Amino acid sequence: MQRILLLLLGSLALTGCLETANDNAAGTPAAAPAMTAPAQEINAVKWYNTAAPLTLAGLRGKVVVVEHWATWCPPCRASIPHLIELNKRFKDQGVVIIGLTDEDDAAAKVGAFVREMKMDYPVGTGSTSGSDYGVQGIPTAFVIARDGTIAWQGHPMKGLDAAIESALR
Repeated sequence: MQRILLLLLGSLALTGCLETANDNAAGTPAAAPAMTAPAQEINAVKWYNTAAPLTLAGLRGKVVVVEHWATWCPPCRASIPHLIELNKRFKDQGVVIIGLTDEDDAAAKVGAFVREMKMDYPVGTGSTSGSDYGVQGIPTAFVIARDGTIAWQGHPMKGLDAAIESALR
């Protein structure tokens, strides 16, 4: 019984947290919003690594990566170092990376996680934006172009770098 449970947990860790079966290497999940559609405004109850709450309206003119994740999700944890590296690489070019979780941070669990993982980009907790964006599995990232439209969506480890570079052109 323990062996079966370990196999199930291992396969979840390797495939993603509720990742859709139709997710492809190009990074476009099956039931995602249409490309070039105006991006929905983001929200969070509490923010880390930013002096004030962030909005897409306030970031208009910048390329914004909105990544939906959770502390309990192994693939989300695995993608964080990549997002930190992308933040270092692109922040001076007008790219803002934002992590959003629907987790409540009343016990400061997310804050401790942000510090432990050395997440140096803005992180919002208690967000309902995942459902607004139609997120069906995590981690899921969206690249918002300078004009506020969705330029790309998918797994942050499958094409996000190229999507950011394309949005900067």
